Amino acid sequence: MSEAVTIRRLHGAELEAALPALAELRITVFADWPYLYDGDLAYEQDYLREFAAEPGSVLMAAMRGQRLVGAATASPMARQKAEFRAPFESLGFDSSRLFYFGESVLLKTFRGHGIGHGFFDQREAAAREAGASHASFCAVVRPDDHPDRPADYRPLDAFWRGRGYEKVDGLMTSFAWKDRGETQESKHPMQFWMRAL
Repeated sequence: MSEAVTIRRLHGAELEAALPALAELRITVFADWPYLYDGDLAYEQDYLREFAAEPGSVLMAAMRGQRLVGAATASPMARQKAEFRAPFESLGFDSSRLFYFGESVLLKTFRGHGIGHGFFDQREAAAREAGASHASFCAVVRPDDHPDRPADYRPLDAFWRGRGYEKVDGLMTSFAWKDRGETQESKHPMQFWMRAL
């Protein structure tokens, strides 16, 4: 199936035009384990508009024909909000040398065909073009005994390590969102991973 999917870097008006579909894709993919996100379309569109307006932001779109089936974002860490930068800066990292990889979302049907590697390849290339020395992303931390954890769930740790990323001790943050079945937002711990480019 992957041969029918193309990955393209979107810019400017083309990126702007893809934001509504990306908002829906994020809600669909993040509703599953481990994020369990009860998404809000208006919030998503605001968040993504803010992302698109930042200089240096890139969106890798996985397209099957005219349909967006996956996407991955990245942008200079120095242009992130303070709550993103603070964990790095408190440990002495120079945020001007870092590139932050945001979401990487892909519909289930299209997984396991190399698209995830394509997302990392293109985001790392964008980071190098911008002069970054390191790339980083974060992932939610859920307890192994969480009642919603699927029995057949396979963490992505091995995939990320295969790409050269490692968890950075002490480099954590938390983001708030509403889990499925909850009535209000709660904070979720997020672990940062990093690699030299």
